[in-house]
Amino acid sequence: MASFSLPKINDNPDGGWGPSSTNLPAQFKFKDIPYAPYSKSDKLGRFADWNDISGDNRQTNAGASSGQGGGRGGGPGGRRRDGQPAFGSGTASAFAYFHAEDESSFSLVDNKAGTVRRGGPSRGRMGRGGAFGRGNAQRGGRGGFGGGRGGAQRGGRRGWRDWEKNNRWREASVAISPEWAMLEEIEFHRLAKLRLEVDDPEDLDTYGRLFAYDKSYDRITTKSEKPLQLVDRIKYNTTTSDDPVIQELASKDTATVYTTDVILSVLMCAPRSVYPWDIVIVREGNKLFLDKRDGGPFDTVTVNENAADPPQDPQVVNPNNPSEKIAAPEAPSINAATSLSLEATYINQNFGFQSVIETHPPPAVDFAKPNPFYGLDETDPLASCGYRYRVFDLGVTEDEDVKICVRTEVDAYSPGAGNPRLGQGLVTIRALNEFDPRAQGAGGAPDWRTKLDSQRGAVVATEMKNNSCKLAKWTVQSVLAGADLMKIGYISRASPRDNTRHVILSTTSTRPTDFAAQLNVSLANGWGIVRTVTDLCLKQPEGKYVLVKDPNKPVIRLYAVPMTAFTGEDEDDEAGFDGEDPESTGI
Repeated sequence: MASFSLPKINDNPDGGWGPSSTNLPAQFKFKDIPYAPYSKSDKLGRFADWNDISGDNRQTNAGASSGQGGGRGGGPGGRRRDGQPAFGSGTASAFAYFHAEDESSFSLVDNKAGTVRRGGPSRGRMGRGGAFGRGNAQRGGRGGFGGGRGGAQRGGRRGWRDWEKNNRWREASVAISPEWAMLEEIEFHRLAKLRLEVDDPEDLDTYGRLFAYDKSYDRITTKSEKPLQLVDRIKYNTTTSDDPVIQELASKDTATVYTTDVILSVLMCAPRSVYPWDIVIVREGNKLFLDKRDGGPFDTVTVNENAADPPQDPQVVNPNNPSEKIAAPEAPSINAATSLSLEATYINQNFGFQSVIETHPPPAVDFAKPNPFYGLDETDPLASCGYRYRVFDLGVTEDEDVKICVRTEVDAYSPGAGNPRLGQGLVTIRALNEFDPRAQGAGGAPDWRTKLDSQRGAVVATEMKNNSCKLAKWTVQSVLAGADLMKIGYISRASPRDNTRHVILSTTSTRPTDFAAQLNVSLANGWGIVRTVTDLCLKQPEGKYVLVKDPNKPVIRLYAVPMTAFTGEDEDDEAGFDGEDPESTGI
């Protein structure tokens, strides 16, 4: 009967898991010899290289030789499909086969000039590739003057390496002082992973007066367009710290964080933003106040912010480099980014003022208290606006007490949809504007007058792509305010070269929650961002901070600033505005 002997067990004297790295058995003496998988169809190279100078058993030209398609299936005629790794790929190339024959002395002697296939108008007309087609001299597209398919110089693709262009550089929304201390830096891809589910809010109080929405604007078409009128009304956009209602609520310790829906929507939609912005954060005790600066990016509306080729401002001298000179100063254009932003702000305000019914019937609805910002000495009429102060619970557990008080706004109410005082039938009104479909920065938008009635889906899809951040902020503001409907007007210039006269082409009505799903806006992600920023600020001592979005990178940074920061900017801004030429703004 055969006997069985137990093999020798090599214990690890180091006390760790697995075999010891110092006490190796005799059968493992070839541990450090390189090994490469072998296939019968592979060509055999050398089994040992004693002249290797790289020190890791790899030749210096291995990558170059293998990249020429000399291996099995590597060339264009190989049978192996693209993406399928070759046998033994990723291992040491010490035993790879290389074609070492010297071909440097070989040259082709030929006196015949090679024929060059040129692009240009070879298709029979000046269409694609012609002098006035897509491939023009500047872009060098298909067969244009910049070299088409097969031309002497290959033309660049549209949007190729756009981030390296000089005109893409943007200035920060606020000048970063060297005295500021940067505390945190968060990339957008990290913000996009945050999640926090928040329950329904608690309504504290309501202020203001609402007029009924005029439903006749829902029946406007491109054939029955209506001119946009200039309506003189007062609407306040007061920052958080200057709100008397928030100051009263803060004195009662109603919440931990206080802000407005405009500021909060920017923070919740931060991963979509491209243009720079900044939020001033003041910590007093255990309370946080999120404020905006007067004249900052929160007071205007962006245009085509998310387009592949957004509108650009004329080049100006870099304040950090006074010696820089511009060859020829550009005249301000009505299609520049700043002019379009002012035009869009003007359109949004007047469309909201015009699309409500201020005369009976239906009657105006007064909320529980009057407008808190309208003084007794004011004589101009107030716009239709209602303020709802709401508290959202940001606590992760039941024992955690982290609440945020938000001042939300609604613009009108829908007649016959319930009692607006109870939050029923509330409406927010916004407007998208078309400037010139052929101008730089239009983002490939179709002509609204010809496509809005017949191909509305294509127009909406283009706007959702070019204005993703703006539409997301509007949707979040409507959801925060508890509005049942969001009205979006489509307003275009009466003439593409005149930015002072506009016409209303159409109006759509949508539910904010449904529109958020179409835009892929996640409120849970937005609340996660708010909670993260809140935790970061609560870890800091009392003082003033500013959260800045980098103008050229998807990054936000938190800076500690002196308490006197941003206090003297109001006078400077007013002085600069008084001396500004009104015609230079394009409005």
